Formats: sequence, structure tokens, C-alpha cells
Amino acid sequence: MRFQYSTTNPTQNEFDSLPRLPLLLYRENQNIEAIGLADSGATVNVLPYELGLQLGGIWDDRRAVIQLAGNLGNQPAMPFSAIAQIGEFSPTELLFAWVKRPNTPLILGQTNFFLEFDVCLYRSKMEFEVTPKSS
Repeated sequence: MRFQYSTTNPTQNEFDSLPRLPLLLYRENQNIEAIGLADSGATVNVLPYELGLQLGGIWDDRRAVIQLAGNLGNQPAMPFSAIAQIGEFSPTELLFAWVKRPNTPLILGQTNFFLEFDVCLYRSKMEFEVTPKSS
């Protein structure tokens, strides 16, 4: 499936466009529509605090054992899993570092989004392609 690069705000221009992917996340009879940033430089998937709560997660500081780097390096994070549905592809379990920080973007990183999907970025065309991993 091919997707267009997009912005998060109508006041932004094409230089602010990034590979943002619409998906559905399911967990424990809860489901939400979300937009994830396909970030090949991110080591792990990152789930914003608000989305984890909407999916029925309960924050537990004792489970906040994931050490993140970069802008989120000082934020507590705990393991979280959800089923992702992207277009007509088969549902896939994604593993996240759930962060307790408001307004964090949903990031799709190497573990495990890029392990489950092949992603080709065509920045010059302002589009990207996502396919399930080859067997």
C-alpha cells in the first residue's frame, strides 16, 4: 500500500511532511484510530500515554523499566502490546514502549514495526510504501 507524506497541521508546508501511517489499534475490546510516524531511526515503537489509556492500559510505575534515548530519554516507559490493522493487511501484534508523557507522537520504529513490515520511503515523491514482511 502506498501512502502520502502528510503534516499534522494545515499551517505546515510540504517540507514539514513526514511518513505518517493511519492504523487501527486493538486491545482488550478497545479500539482506536491513530496516525503513526514511520521512523526508521527509532529503535522501538512508542505509544503515547493517552492512547495507552484509551486502549485500556493501566499505568504501573513498577513496570516502567524501558530506558529510552533521545528526546524521550528521561521519560518512564513500560511494555505495552496491541494489535494493529493497516489497511487490508492481516492484523499484526505491535510491541510498544508506553511513555507517561503527554503529547508524545505515536512512533513506529525498528522493534517491531520494521521487523513486521517492509517500508520504502520515496521522499522525492512525498510518498511511502508499506507491505507485510516477506516470508
